[in-house]
Amino acid sequence: MSADPSKSAPEALFGDYDALLARMRAKLPGTSAAHERWQLPEPTLLVEGRQTVFQNFDEVCKVLDRDPAYVYKFLLGELGTAGSREAGRLTFKSRVAERQIVEKLEAFVEMFVICQECRRPDTKLVKEGRTTILQCSACGAHRPVRAYAAIKGPEIPAIEEGKEYEVNIVDVGNRGDGLAKVDRFVVFVPGTSKGQKVKVLIERVSGNRAFAKIVR
Repeated sequence: MSADPSKSAPEALFGDYDALLARMRAKLPGTSAAHERWQLPEPTLLVEGRQTVFQNFDEVCKVLDRDPAYVYKFLLGELGTAGSREAGRLTFKSRVAERQIVEKLEAFVEMFVICQECRRPDTKLVKEGRTTILQCSACGAHRPVRAYAAIKGPEIPAIEEGKEYEVNIVDVGNRGDGLAKVDRFVVFVPGTSKGQKVKVLIERVSGNRAFAKIVR
């Protein structure tokens, strides 16, 4: 078949330039329409008493393509609270606002998912010696990232509401309450003085603070 005389030689040989360019771009890694539309899923939250349940936690991790244990460790560390994982849900042992969770998830994505060079999510975390590297399969870029060690199974919090503990009062607060330290928690115990060793019942946990009463 002879070439169309109304077209230039390149157009006759290769067809419409824009169409050809579009086909080439479509074949490049990381340029699919799905990636163009990628966005952080919204967390579905449920407040149960003094706890906050992240109901679709595992689903969000699947979209992020990251180990739920890794995301879990990051969120607990950044929000400064205890928590546990079960049946695809993450339970924070305190009340956490949706805005806080979204902000921390966005920070996680920026640090551990999005490539800083091409801004694509087509990345994976790999270990090189003791260093964790974020590698991009779209553009080939790589960079070291801060590591959050993965953990196995649900974390057992150091302190839980409704349970009894034996604590040492190491100081006295401004309001006269005795202060004890349990792991990363400061426990406020009214009616105690420095140097006492007492058995207490944890009545409320908020962040890294716990409020208790002496068990008589």
